[in-house]
Amino acid sequence: MEHVYLFTGFPGFISNQLIMELLMRDDALNKIYLLVLPEQKIKAEAEIKSIENELDGAKVVFEMVIGDITKENLDIPFELIHNLQQEITHVFHLAAIYDLAVPEKIAQLVNVVGTKHVNEWVKGLTKLKRYTYFSTAYVAGNREGFLYEHELVFPKSFKNHYEWTKFDAELLVEELKKEVPITIIRPGIVKGHSQTGQTIKFDGPYFILNFLDRLSFLPLFPYITSEKETVVNLVPIDYIIQATAYLALYKESAGKTYHLTDPNPCTETEVYELFVGELNEKKPKGHVPMILSQAFLTIRPVRTYLGVEKEALDYFTWKGRFDSTEAIKDLAGIVCPNFRDGVPAMVDFYLRYKNDKEYQNKIR
Repeated sequence: MEHVYLFTGFPGFISNQLIMELLMRDDALNKIYLLVLPEQKIKAEAEIKSIENELDGAKVVFEMVIGDITKENLDIPFELIHNLQQEITHVFHLAAIYDLAVPEKIAQLVNVVGTKHVNEWVKGLTKLKRYTYFSTAYVAGNREGFLYEHELVFPKSFKNHYEWTKFDAELLVEELKKEVPITIIRPGIVKGHSQTGQTIKFDGPYFILNFLDRLSFLPLFPYITSEKETVVNLVPIDYIIQATAYLALYKESAGKTYHLTDPNPCTETEVYELFVGELNEKKPKGHVPMILSQAFLTIRPVRTYLGVEKEALDYFTWKGRFDSTEAIKDLAGIVCPNFRDGVPAMVDFYLRYKNDKEYQNKIR
């Protein structure tokens, strides 16, 4: 049986890389539909052409579908809906607002309402073999201790609207497992490629690189917290792509949820020391109380200058640890690269593109 895919979240770094990986893994892949927002059409056309140029003669048909997950039936033109429902075998739902500082209203609309619409649409696919949904390990919110893949427990609180709305969205997808073959992917904090350092946005851990770079004139770099038990689960994009592509095609992964997280993550202190050492060739000394760091970042001109969202600091004091037993078992040798080994490439890429506005997030 030929495979026909539908992707949401195109064009985007994860979707583009995942498509390339799936093209190498799935010999039955025949056609890929790409759901694209109207304002993203020109960029999507360029990305499709770029992918086609890398295929080296491989015969796969790409078709762009203009639509919007925040609207019923994904705002897909009526004349296309029937054909799509008869063709599509695999759905990859990646579209979301990946922003720690996202306002609640926008996060609800895209992450929750959008996922509800995708779920409803997926139920009408007559040949569906797999629905792969991109969640986040941080649906755990402020729960701490060991966090397991089979758990989806409402925490006492969340660090931000991104986490909260991704939790609500995953609840909807989890309920749909009763009707549809679903695989839920929960990545840790995604960083650039482990070997090349390539990424498309300097968010997440790159906020700390921004902070260190813009304060490079200081004679010393104090630790931003005195916490010793906190780990920061940073995962390179290449691991996320390889693992997701494998699991999306693996028969036994239907109905499962996976933590694509680092089973041996660095502590917050280690991450900070590695960044300071690689970027500034120094070792941190002393520390700034976290309450003071947070107070400074409530001032918008300060966080704009430093290139840091205040929400990022919450991940440097949180004491959750992700168990990834099921992922390790099912991935059959696909392992998460060691974060420490990838720091030089990560910092090198950052230094080359730190002044490019296309890579920097707009600080809210």
